[in-house]
Amino acid sequence: MKKFKTMTAVLSLILAASACFSGVDVDPNLGDYTPVKGVSGNLKSIGSDTMNNEMTLWAEGFNTHYPNVRIEIEGKGSSTAPPALIEGTANFGPMSRPMKSKEIDAFETRYGYEPVQLKTSIDMLAIYVHKDNPIAKQGLSLQEVDAIFSKTRKGGYPSDIRTWGDLGLDGEWANKPISLYGRNSASGTYGYLKKHALYKGDYKDSVKEQPGSSSVVQAVATDKYGIGYSGIGYITADVAAVALAVEQGGEFISAIPENAYSGEYPLARFLLLTTNYKPGSDLDPLRREFVRYLFSRQGQEVVLKDGYFPVPAAIAREELKSVGIDPWY
Repeated sequence: MKKFKTMTAVLSLILAASACFSGVDVDPNLGDYTPVKGVSGNLKSIGSDTMNNEMTLWAEGFNTHYPNVRIEIEGKGSSTAPPALIEGTANFGPMSRPMKSKEIDAFETRYGYEPVQLKTSIDMLAIYVHKDNPIAKQGLSLQEVDAIFSKTRKGGYPSDIRTWGDLGLDGEWANKPISLYGRNSASGTYGYLKKHALYKGDYKDSVKEQPGSSSVVQAVATDKYGIGYSGIGYITADVAAVALAVEQGGEFISAIPENAYSGEYPLARFLLLTTNYKPGSDLDPLRREFVRYLFSRQGQEVVLKDGYFPVPAAIAREELKSVGIDPWY
């Protein structure tokens, strides 16, 4: 079975585009969106909470060209996207993680081909602490993140981490218990952290599950001794994103755009828009134009507005072709 490309598998495309694409500006090689006639109807999106704001902003931008199109967005977690696509109750399924093999298999059993996951934008899954927490100036290794959030410690850290003193903080922080905030198992962000930072281990029972990405950040912002995880697009002035090291004693990599584009930040990921596309066919006009808008200059400016990072034109062209759309730039 064909597998979706990982972040590292397409890194060469990003680096190849770097000559004309720097910082967090939209790639100048992306084309402007030009509306077409005859587009109408309803679109429904079911999936990722991480992408909820992004989908809403895309919908608002799309509606400026097609005010009679009705777009409904439901963001309760990435795991809700595959069933909705399989049952045909959604046109798009935004996901903050790749589909699992069993999800792809279930879709293929129903339709005879695999779904397409479009790489719409780039996110960094951030580990957030309160803005006054000294750990923000020190950083954490992924092994320490594992020992903080996981009861199984498959990363190999020698001891459980329960207080800020366990991480070397002194003074008022030394004996303060670490308050844990996270998402539930329906969330792609929950699954992503479990796979990439908890080494597929189990979360501690003490993690306080929040209903959405912004709720995690808000909880940390109001809890001086809290720590949580969420997409970089949800950062506020009241929290800090902790620099991360892949190995204990390794270099700390900050959650800044250039480290996402270079692939150095260990929890960089694509945000994906999943849809039902039969190879060799044509998308219906409504979905086709929404995808065209998404990968236009205007669509990628929305990505920046929401705090994520736009894809280079090289990736945008590849994604358009994957659903039978000829790039116009």
